[in-house]
Amino acid sequence: MLTMTDEFTGEAIGGAQVYPELAGKRVLITGITGRFGVDIARAFAEHNARLILQIEEASPETDTLAEVLSPLAQDMTVRSGPLATTDDVVHYARAMAQTYGGLDVVVNLVAIERGAAQDADGSSNAIETEACELLTRPCLVARIAANRMRLTHTEGLIITIAALPDGASERDRAFAMIVKSAIAAMTRAEAGEWAGDAIRFNAIAPAVGGVDAEPGLSGETGIAALALFLATSRGKALSGHVFEASTASAD
Repeated sequence: MLTMTDEFTGEAIGGAQVYPELAGKRVLITGITGRFGVDIARAFAEHNARLILQIEEASPETDTLAEVLSPLAQDMTVRSGPLATTDDVVHYARAMAQTYGGLDVVVNLVAIERGAAQDADGSSNAIETEACELLTRPCLVARIAANRMRLTHTEGLIITIAALPDGASERDRAFAMIVKSAIAAMTRAEAGEWAGDAIRFNAIAPAVGGVDAEPGLSGETGIAALALFLATSRGKALSGHVFEASTASAD
């Protein structure tokens, strides 16, 4: 089991771990909002990665993010706007996988929030349908990216990171347990399927119970530190893991 104390062993500068090997890595991050994913994107930009960012909705916060990250990243491509349909997701994922001639790291962000219609319904079918819809983007992007990694003989990493908004209700937390279980099942299945191609799958999810998880993360800065670690050579032994983030928030 990985502990979150002394395992992040990059070069320490100003208390943070720095991994020079991440410079130039091609990193796709999907699902960024003004409240979720900012620290993760910044962490990779500060390592001089080549970034491809999909921002769910343009806002002053995301505009500022792009301005701040652009001089830090080696290259950066930004798309603002949701991927509303399956065709949108497939087209975007395929195009972005070719932007820099391939991908090294994919981070799919999932904000776990129930829609108003399904919340009013409350039936098990509505809940399962919404959970499937919520995971459509990360599932499709992961599959397309993994196939591209295999074709380009890239030892890649795909991470799904899910978070709850602050002040989530008991109903929200119950829904999060369903989503978390689905993410765990997907992560472990994909990790096994792509292991022979040296493509790794891991996940980070909120601590709401429902599946066995690795303990110890707190907040998005902790999540970002783990994502960086997993993207380095020291993280190559880890695949199929679901890590818990006790205070991860999409709000």
